Amino acid sequence: MPAECRCGRPCFYFRRQSGEALCKRCFTKSIERTAFKTIKREGLFTRDDRIMIALSGGKDSIALAHILSKLERRYGTELFAVTIDEGVQGYREEGIRIANEVARRLELQHYTFTFKDAYGYTLEEICAIAKSKGIQLLGCSFCGILRRRLLNDLALKLGATKVATGHNLDDEAQTFLINLFRGDVERIGRAGAMPLVAREGFIPRVKPLRYIPEKEIAVYVYAKGYDLYQRECPYVRASLRDEIRDLLNRLEADHPGTKNSIVNVSDSLSEMLEEKILSSKMEHCSICGAPSSRKICRACEVFSLLGIGKSAV
Repeated sequence: MPAECRCGRPCFYFRRQSGEALCKRCFTKSIERTAFKTIKREGLFTRDDRIMIALSGGKDSIALAHILSKLERRYGTELFAVTIDEGVQGYREEGIRIANEVARRLELQHYTFTFKDAYGYTLEEICAIAKSKGIQLLGCSFCGILRRRLLNDLALKLGATKVATGHNLDDEAQTFLINLFRGDVERIGRAGAMPLVAREGFIPRVKPLRYIPEKEIAVYVYAKGYDLYQRECPYVRASLRDEIRDLLNRLEADHPGTKNSIVNVSDSLSEMLEEKILSSKMEHCSICGAPSSRKICRACEVFSLLGIGKSAV
């Protein structure tokens, strides 16, 4: 491994896939450059946008907030952050603390909302109800469905034009394989790089970090001097995503560039399926009226399955 970066400074990070030795400055600049290229190429933002950053307090959302704060300074794009407290004791407290510190450091307007206030139940309470009824869905399934719904509801309520999330290259590769293993062609098409389409009642979600590896995001956040989340969600180890994460990490270690190749395939398939996906009709949930690709939205399906009510945001 080279001891120096091309600029002559000591090596801070070695990018195995490309064989690059990068100093701290060149490494952080390369991460930001990749994000800004994604924003420009995919037309993710305009100067008139009011962007809601999903700020969990994890490394990905910290990197996203830091990079987008540069966008705000350069172009005047309006930013604010939202943190969702799902209600997992001993885990979420640290993330909320970090999110508050990040928002303060970046001078972001910051809101925190809870599952308890929005739905009447914490994630732990929902999982307990599911277990008592013998329902086999995992905590990650409940969390993903209800968090996505709440983010959209909050974006509408707070006047956002886009919701920015910190999904990284690893997340995108994992999602592709999950959809592939489940045989979900429509979700495979929607998961790749797609044109942003305005749909009534739905705020577009954008992913500026989707071509940046998870490991490099962690190093970037460390290099910028932020705290890193030390705790792991107690529900994550039971999920299919976790199994696929381990599989992909082993493949990447033996064959550098595997995750990149998978995301490139995902994008190509999305392009091939673009006309079909964009022409599909957006329904409205017959129970709550929210935009949905099905007659009953996933959130209402969850609450119907559990036999509990749902509060409005």
